[in-house]
Amino acid sequence: MAKNLIIVESPAKSKTIKKFLGSNYNVVASNGHVRDLPKSKMGIDFDNDFEPQYITIRGKGELLAQLRKEVKKADKIFLATDPDREGEAISWHLCNALKLDMSKTKRITFNEITKNAVRQAIKQSREIDMNLVDAQQARRALDRVVGYSISPLLWEKVKRGLSAGRVQSVALHIIAEREAEIDAFIAKEYWSLDALFEVKGSKKPLEAHYYGDPKKKEFITRQELDEIISDLKNAKYEVKEKKIGERIKKPPLPFTTSTMQQEASKNLNFATQKTMRVAQQLYEGISIKGHGTVGLISYLRTDSTRISEEADQECKEFIKKNYGDEYIISPKHVKEDSRKIQDAHEAIRPTDVNLTPSVVKDSLTREQFRLYQLIWKRFVASRMDAAKYETMTVKIEAGKHSFRSTGSKIAFPGFLAVEKKSSDKAENNAVLKKVEVGDKLKFSEFSEEQHFTQPPAHYTEASLVKTLEDMGIGRPSTYAPTISTLINRRYVAKEQKNLYLSDLGDIVDKIMVSAFPSIIDAGFTAMMETLLDGVAEGNVKWKDVLRNFYPDFREALDHAESNLEKVEIKDEVSDEICENCGKNMVIKYGPHGKFLACPGFPDCRNTKPYFEKIGVKCPKCGGDIVIKKTQKGRRYYGCSNYPECEVMTWQKPSNHKCPKCGDMLLEKGNKYVCVDQNCGTVLAKSDIDKDSKSQDDKN
Repeated sequence: MAKNLIIVESPAKSKTIKKFLGSNYNVVASNGHVRDLPKSKMGIDFDNDFEPQYITIRGKGELLAQLRKEVKKADKIFLATDPDREGEAISWHLCNALKLDMSKTKRITFNEITKNAVRQAIKQSREIDMNLVDAQQARRALDRVVGYSISPLLWEKVKRGLSAGRVQSVALHIIAEREAEIDAFIAKEYWSLDALFEVKGSKKPLEAHYYGDPKKKEFITRQELDEIISDLKNAKYEVKEKKIGERIKKPPLPFTTSTMQQEASKNLNFATQKTMRVAQQLYEGISIKGHGTVGLISYLRTDSTRISEEADQECKEFIKKNYGDEYIISPKHVKEDSRKIQDAHEAIRPTDVNLTPSVVKDSLTREQFRLYQLIWKRFVASRMDAAKYETMTVKIEAGKHSFRSTGSKIAFPGFLAVEKKSSDKAENNAVLKKVEVGDKLKFSEFSEEQHFTQPPAHYTEASLVKTLEDMGIGRPSTYAPTISTLINRRYVAKEQKNLYLSDLGDIVDKIMVSAFPSIIDAGFTAMMETLLDGVAEGNVKWKDVLRNFYPDFREALDHAESNLEKVEIKDEVSDEICENCGKNMVIKYGPHGKFLACPGFPDCRNTKPYFEKIGVKCPKCGGDIVIKKTQKGRRYYGCSNYPECEVMTWQKPSNHKCPKCGDMLLEKGNKYVCVDQNCGTVLAKSDIDKDSKSQDDKN
């Protein structure tokens, strides 16, 4: 019989750990939280100094009964929930729910699920850290007070089903402010001027950019450009200066939760939720051929860039063996992270650097492999030396006007040897090397180009996460659920990668701005995070945070309830006619997304599925091609006249016809392919779109 019981959060983690330990250890899972605040009411006793009213989570009774049986059999109990504040709180809740004997109960934490890490954690077991528990209690209570107070107000003044949150509302306001900036932006025209010069001994011309007269000119109007070109018509061009230098590009820091989410979004097109889901799988353990079940990465919720000495040394040995001594990072090129870091975590890294992406590829799904490769490369790159570039700058003068030509090439790849992200072109360097000070250059031609200043970019999930982190809002575990809530509540719409404020989101934000300015104030929310850090460090009492926050919040809430006017949101009218009563059906939202409903409810209860049109007609029957989804949620395109017409395709249809057979062309990346596989026509998208534009211009 096992004398030691280890309780973890997830079954996947328990399976991995079981394989590391002998028969003296039994490993079971709590399946996450076992106690929480009730869903049906506030759960905070304001009359009893904000005491939380925890209850057993519905459906966990049977699990807790089974855990109690295991507890009775054990001589020693180890609580091995995640190594963060929430994990600490789950361990504390387990103690209370299971009525554990604290004399034989210990807390253990490990940053990675490997045999050595788990065994070392058992040797270094400790008491539950109540400062971390209290920090989590304070966050949970604050979020509950804000959410459960403002959400009913939104139901009353706007519509049911809306919600507000302490971090969620700030994130929404940040998006709303960016939308306002974009709406108010007025583009400004400007021009750039390049010149080509013939260089002795070089077949390629030297390209130089207009700099100024003599000071640098940022924006050149059309009139100024004409004057510059007029001045330069008969000018003589001479090389006045040539500088050769070196530029250093330091290696990146290893991943935090935020930077991992950002890079996964940019490079893998992963949503934040997907990144966290796949990272969780890599952390909890995967069966690797020849290595057994092992957690491939360290803990995934962290804002630390620290690396343990053992992992650092192991990685440097790997770099020395595979790249050479000169690739190991120099102390002077080590980046420092100046931000205040929560908890004693490490950065996200592979648990064994020798498990390269190529070694584990066959054991992973495509998504797991792509994310693991991203994490592995970033970690190894962070332990490698800086990349060095040889730079050249040539200054060319013609009277009062000057041009600049620059070039660079990699002198030493450093960390780029593993990241392979360099897009530097060295073509200009070869030409610049042939140019010397005093050379008279023969002018070849001008190239002028019109530009317009661009508005601020719409937020993406990646850029919003970065903004929240830079402002000190939220913590690693909050980014993904915050963004998901905004999308699921339809406050923002996600198209391609961009996040757009919806009408509903705009209404909710305006209410929050007018009624609860402190809640949506980024500075105030960041200050609250600092207070929560103070609780975790033992410098602030957790109920003091609530005592100071609640009176002003209650006052604002009372004022809003009395003074806010009701906002009516009209349903979007579709062009679909109700066959029962002849009215235009309206678009409504249900648990599974949009659907069509008759506005004559309750007299007419007709509803239909809602399918979004893409502006393409069915080639077979002339009906509308619409977006549909399989039962598992995979998107496809089909005819709205189904089942009479069974046209369907996984790729998005276009309005273009195949030039070879006349059938419909489908969009596939940057190409168009014929729907008829026997035809086999594949065309570049840019060519077809260009031909269409030319035809439109003629018409």
